[in-house]
Amino acid sequence: MASAPDAPLPPGAVPAAALDDLPPGTLLGVEIAGRRICLAHAESGIYAFQDNCTHRDFPLSAGELDGDAVTCAWHGARFDCATGRALSLPAVKPVKTYEVVVRGGQVYVVVND
Repeated sequence: MASAPDAPLPPGAVPAAALDDLPPGTLLGVEIAGRRICLAHAESGIYAFQDNCTHRDFPLSAGELDGDAVTCAWHGARFDCATGRALSLPAVKPVKTYEVVVRGGQVYVVVND
């Protein structure tokens, strides 16, 4: 997460949500550039990752946030919010993660690909 308030936003940074809409310990599903993305205000920061479990196409934003991990509500697969790494079965593939920048009360997600 970038912290310099006067630094320019990185290329591809798109406004995703107001920081007030993402209190600590919550998940928020958003659509950015045709992609479903889950925002997570986890213990160690704000993260963005694809909003579908790699085990089955179920939205992770409907799941549960515990520390820095999100648990899919459907079958209990867990993912690391920072790295996207699958932490438990039935998921074995990671979720795609995105860079996050918080600036002026706004959460931006960098979508370059």
